[in-house]
Amino acid sequence: MAEPNGSPNGATDLAAGQRPVGLVVGTVAASPLEFSVGVAPDQYLQLDDVVVTRRKLPDGTEIQIAGVVTNIEAGHEGARFASDVFLISDGALPAEVSEVAEITVTRVEPEVYVPPRPGAEVSRAMGEERDSALYFDTMADAKVPIGLGRDGQPVYLNFEFVDGTRGGHVSISGVSGIATKTSFATFLLHSIFTSGVLAGEAHNTKALIFSVKGEDLLFLDYDNSRLREEFRDKYARLGLPAHSFRNVQVFAPPRPGDPNGTPDVRARDKAVSPFYWTLAEFCEQELMPFVFADGEDERAQYTMLISQVAARLRRDYQKVGTDGAISVNGVDARNGGPIRTFEQLVALIEDELLDEEIRRDWVAGSTSTGSVNAFLRRLRSAVKPLERLIRADLKDRGDRSLTTSKAQVTVIDLHNLPDRAQRFVVGVSLRQEFRRKEEQGTARPLMFIVLDELNKYAPRDGDSPIKQILLDVAERGRSLGVILIGAQQTASEVERRIVANCSIRVAGRLDPAEASRPEYGYLPPAQRQRATIAKPGTMFVSQPDIPVPLAIEFPFPAWATRSSEKGAWNGVDDGPAQPADPFAGLDDDPPPF
Repeated sequence: MAEPNGSPNGATDLAAGQRPVGLVVGTVAASPLEFSVGVAPDQYLQLDDVVVTRRKLPDGTEIQIAGVVTNIEAGHEGARFASDVFLISDGALPAEVSEVAEITVTRVEPEVYVPPRPGAEVSRAMGEERDSALYFDTMADAKVPIGLGRDGQPVYLNFEFVDGTRGGHVSISGVSGIATKTSFATFLLHSIFTSGVLAGEAHNTKALIFSVKGEDLLFLDYDNSRLREEFRDKYARLGLPAHSFRNVQVFAPPRPGDPNGTPDVRARDKAVSPFYWTLAEFCEQELMPFVFADGEDERAQYTMLISQVAARLRRDYQKVGTDGAISVNGVDARNGGPIRTFEQLVALIEDELLDEEIRRDWVAGSTSTGSVNAFLRRLRSAVKPLERLIRADLKDRGDRSLTTSKAQVTVIDLHNLPDRAQRFVVGVSLRQEFRRKEEQGTARPLMFIVLDELNKYAPRDGDSPIKQILLDVAERGRSLGVILIGAQQTASEVERRIVANCSIRVAGRLDPAEASRPEYGYLPPAQRQRATIAKPGTMFVSQPDIPVPLAIEFPFPAWATRSSEKGAWNGVDDGPAQPADPFAGLDDDPPPF
């Protein structure tokens, strides 16, 4: 048997203590990129095990060939019929049990691509051999722990394919409620912030998270009271602290009908701020297109009116007082006072556009009455969803603008908003942050954007202002330091150019029909099948410099994922607490794992 590895730091002893798990078989042709191993009777191999073998060339050069187990088959040698298994079991028919593992080559050192010889010993890769097989030794200071492999050892992500150095963006796919997409996204952020990969930039690096499903993401700065010692041990093996996020700010929309603008949250009472836009801001920032952010047919004539009306509002609005109320070209609300509600603004636009004489001042060219009616019909339907977000009727606006400057992690809670209002907030917030990074002019510090239901905001078909912004983020964001961590149930329904620009692709539990789509071509057939039965917490991670996606299990969240898990609060108290809710703590949602 050849010597496993001549490393002086202890990895040699680990490797030397390993018996060969099998031999390269000669009945299946081996190639430089794939070979098969006959597993020894007293050994076993499982999917995702990392193995290594060697071949000596005529000139004395020893080639190390490493790979990952991607399939295993067991059978009886000597049997012809399925019923022979009973005869073999009774000892009436001679046969041998054989296990053959298929190995996909990940690395050859030195790079002389020759197949391993039949009969060559194969052993599990450990220590430096494992690091070499999975390219961890080439990541230097760019290693981000993302979970534990099937062998219980840490698995790393090359941060250069996340931060824009060599690539950017992360796509996470999986069925709702089982794949733990959001849990993995937040764990990835936690690892990036605390693993040391950001060095001195960690404090100034920001993350913007949109919470669209319940209040699960509102407790990131609370320790998880269910974090057992076994979970803490996994964090220790990954070299990560087992604690919650330290600097979190939560924004929530005002409660309906509340004249004070109290945030509409149930179970969180610390570091929560309301957010909304005044009517003056709506006109000044030309936010009208985001009212129609539900996907449009570009051929529809009414879409031409959206930008024209937005431009007219910006040109002709006048502020009335200091609370964000307006008039438009001297025209007030129907009641004679300033315009203070979104409904009053819509009513004014209706009056102006339905008058054919006045309409010419709002829209250019000859616009048909049908197009105007289609525009107004859709605008009127937006009043109820958006009336608590676009207003000038609160007593004191104060500091209620969405911003990422207050904390390292900013969470915008959208789960209490209807779908149309969610789209409006996502679109306006993304545009604001992207413009801020453009004006900043430097890629560092980074800005991470975590957005679930990406297939809703950037669907494959149709167009919308949000989709255009997300395309801009995907195609130009990494050069500006804007990194998208997108999650979706179905990657096949997301705009292709966005998925194609994601260097890191992650799959959790997949629907069988979805797993067969070409968007998951990066998964070998065995992993596609496994993804349909993967348990929560198991993810398949593909990164450009590792030829085979790696199956990992990431630790149970160290931060609370619901009110019932709230432990110690580790946040920054920057203001008075919000009024307590009598129903706080009554969250009966199932745990994510």
